[in-house]
Amino acid sequence: MIIKESAENYLESILMLKSKNGFVRSIDIANDLSVSKPSVSVAMKNFREEGYITVDPDGYIDLTDKGLEIAKRVYERHEIIAKVLMSLGVSRETALDDSCKIEHVISEESFLKIKDFLNKSNNK
Repeated sequence: MIIKESAENYLESILMLKSKNGFVRSIDIANDLSVSKPSVSVAMKNFREEGYITVDPDGYIDLTDKGLEIAKRVYERHEIIAKVLMSLGVSRETALDDSCKIEHVISEESFLKIKDFLNKSNNK
């Protein structure tokens, strides 16, 4: 499943906002990602048409199973890469910023090796 970086960021934002606030609206996504509300509206229309989200009559956004799968995958990459960077001595802020970039371009093979390495390191 190949999806563009900006789409991954939107889906990850929806996941994080939903877990933090219990609900997600377009304005929340716009504020979280520092993008315009019209940009979010276009993205949400596309996501709805592609089956990644649902929007209720009051404008509340939820991820479908399809959208949730992508959001969780991206979020897991973000978290694990940040943990590895911090374990190497990178500051939290830099690790979080860098993991946001790396999570979109790292291969599945490399990510799984990093995840395995982290798990083995934590079990020592």
